Amino acid sequence: MKTVSIITATYNSVKTVQTCFDSVLDQTFSNVEHIIIDGGSLDGTVDLVKEYANTKSNVNWVSEKDNGIYDALNKGIALATGDIIGFVHSDDYLASKDILKNIVELFDSEKVDGVYGNLHYVDFNDSSHVIRNWKSQIFKPSLLNRGWMPAHPTLFLNSSIYKEEGAFNTKFKIAADYDFILRIFKNPEFKFAFLEKTVVKMRVGGASNKSIKNLIRKTKEDLIAAKSNGLPLPLVTVGLKNISKIPQWIKK
Repeated sequence: MKTVSIITATYNSVKTVQTCFDSVLDQTFSNVEHIIIDGGSLDGTVDLVKEYANTKSNVNWVSEKDNGIYDALNKGIALATGDIIGFVHSDDYLASKDILKNIVELFDSEKVDGVYGNLHYVDFNDSSHVIRNWKSQIFKPSLLNRGWMPAHPTLFLNSSIYKEEGAFNTKFKIAADYDFILRIFKNPEFKFAFLEKTVVKMRVGGASNKSIKNLIRKTKEDLIAAKSNGLPLPLVTVGLKNISKIPQWIKK
């Protein structure tokens, strides 16, 4: 049976991290390694991590200063021993108890290198209130030129991809996930499958969308990523990428 490594980056996440942990604990698929990379929290998060780790043998964690979210995720990737690697951030949680089971079954049945699905952005205090519905689709290479990408928190990959392609480029502070996705989805050797289910629920207020300043910075970084990954019309691609998000706010 395959092992799934879940990586969770935390920093002062005492209000939300227990929900994240519980969503992993409640999975019907049990062959899970949970790696928690804490950035030196001071609000009680570490106490919750310790309590969680002391009761479960499959939890590995560190707490130390890092150089941002992607540095933390890279640390987690380096520690992961599972066949499949995915991320559940401290403000997020897996959308259903069977979702890891569904993901692993799709890996096995379709013989793919990666599986991705849909994402719900939910209200920070009321997770039953869906604010934005990121519905994905079956991948075709031409989609990349139109600014398409899967929602990164829903993307689960064979660990071999990280060995072959490397991890996140920490020169990007907000768009390293987009850069990484372009790298691997442009590689014709990799095969991906779309799981038409909501994989993760994400509380609003993430790094890329919590301020106008960050939105501008993300757009600039997206443009750099599009250029460096050889997309033919990077300005058009990034423009379409931003426009494509509008329906996500309407069709819930």
